[in-house]
Amino acid sequence: MAIDLSALWDFSKPELTEQRFKAALAKVTGDEELIVRTQIARTHGIRKDFSRARQILKSIKSRIDDAGPEPRVRYYLELGRTFCSATHPPESQTESAKTQARAAYMTAYEIAQQADLDGLAVDALHMMVMVDTAPEDQLSWNYKAIALVESSSQPAAKQWEGSLRNNVGYALHLAGRYDEALEQFKLALEARQRSGNPVTIRVAYWMIAWTYRAQGRFDEALEIQLRLEQECDAANAPDTYVFEELEHLYRALNDEARAEIYASRHKKGS
Repeated sequence: MAIDLSALWDFSKPELTEQRFKAALAKVTGDEELIVRTQIARTHGIRKDFSRARQILKSIKSRIDDAGPEPRVRYYLELGRTFCSATHPPESQTESAKTQARAAYMTAYEIAQQADLDGLAVDALHMMVMVDTAPEDQLSWNYKAIALVESSSQPAAKQWEGSLRNNVGYALHLAGRYDEALEQFKLALEARQRSGNPVTIRVAYWMIAWTYRAQGRFDEALEIQLRLEQECDAANAPDTYVFEELEHLYRALNDEARAEIYASRHKKGS
């Protein structure tokens, strides 16, 4: 594609992103125009306006079957996200919604695989955890996505590793499988370090320290969380999750005075 979708996306500001994509419509034709329209639909899904997202997708449906593989994959990905995604309220996740989402995501995955669009294939697989929410099913889908990442040489696929490893580690942690979770969180850290984003690197370290606490390795966890506190403060981005962990750690170490300090910081958010 001539247009760089990632440069236009700001997932924290879907309204602004929509305006960027609408402006981009004047510069694109054919498959690129269809792709941009799928992204406009996605901005509405992020805002939980799923009806509007489906309307936009419906407006291009008649052209999708004759389009190239990328717009077709993106069409079915966004259609699936209008039925099952992280932004949907639990009561909306009916069997009917899951059936429609599953069909859309699997169609996206199959087209992406056939066209060697590995990054989009991984995206489709990782969305299946929203459909099949049993812990073992979620692990299965995430492992399948990781296997694709490991076998691919495409940067668009490789960039998924950190978040996928984190998701697997989180599920394992919740299942009490701390050693396995720690292994995944350390692999996630390696992936985040390769990307060089300090925010996601800090999150990766937090997950490791969180697991150390669960294992009773309080001193190791404390060392990481104190360093994260300093880094977050230096970046003028205090993290209440760090304060919460420090409170738990100091209570575990029977240091109630310090625990209360971080309980206060956690409550105030700074």
